[in-house]
Amino acid sequence: MNKRVLSAAATISLLAIPATLFAAPASKFLGDAIKGDNSEMTLGALAAKRGASSEVRAFGRMLQVDHAKAKTSAVVAARRERVSVSSGMMPEASAEFSKLQHLSGRAFDREFARYMVEDHQKDIAEFRKQERTGDRVTALLARQTLPHLRKHLATAQGIRT
Repeated sequence: MNKRVLSAAATISLLAIPATLFAAPASKFLGDAIKGDNSEMTLGALAAKRGASSEVRAFGRMLQVDHAKAKTSAVVAARRERVSVSSGMMPEASAEFSKLQHLSGRAFDREFARYMVEDHQKDIAEFRKQERTGDRVTALLARQTLPHLRKHLATAQGIRT
């Protein structure tokens, strides 16, 4: 009888732990990381071409290069984990791309920097969580990617608009 009570209590206590404390499953994390890299490369290319300031254009090129490298690492991990590799973007990045296509000049730069700050803050939180609680493969990928995400956040925050 005591074992049943203890088992039920343990189950209930586990259910009370917020799901946000746990890392995403490897397949979801890797799929989102790859789509995130696709998104950053696409938005970076747009900024490199249409940015009004040299800072925004240089940041766009940095995003293209860094996220191409990150995608290569994520694809290797995804194939190892038998996760399909998408060529799509994250839905919020697609919406941002559409928004940015209608902007120019300082308005483009301001919106691009705003989105990059918000997006990289969110990404850093997700990658930190995966680093702490993910499986061996995704935790390592997150750990290796975090310095680049932090550099991108600092760059986006430093853009003068």
